[in-house]
Amino acid sequence: MTVVQITDANLEVEVIKSELPVLVDFYADWCGPCQMAGPIIEALAEEMAGKIKVAKVNVDQAQETAGKFSVMSIPTVIVFDKGVEVKRQVGFVGREGYVELLKEVL
Repeated sequence: MTVVQITDANLEVEVIKSELPVLVDFYADWCGPCQMAGPIIEALAEEMAGKIKVAKVNVDQAQETAGKFSVMSIPTVIVFDKGVEVKRQVGFVGREGYVELLKEVL
C-alpha cells in the first residue's frame, strides 16, 4: 500500500471516513527527525497493508489540518480509528514506538 498525501481538501475522505485505522504522520521537509521517521513509516505502510492506512501531512502545505489537530511540534504521529483520534506521539520514537502506537487498533 502506498502512503497517502493528505491535504486540507482530502482529510475527510482519506482519514475521517476511512474504513481502516489510519496512522497520520505530520512532518515538514526541513525537519531532521521527520526525515528519520519517514522511511520507517513508509515501511510500516507496506508491511501492514490491508490492516492500516498510512498518510502524511506536510504541515507547511496543510496548515489548516495541522491546526485542526493542534499539531505544535513535528514529527507528530496520530492514529485514527473510525475517524476518532486514539493515540498520539510527538517526536521521533523509532520503529518500535510507531508499532506500539498501532497496537490499540490492530
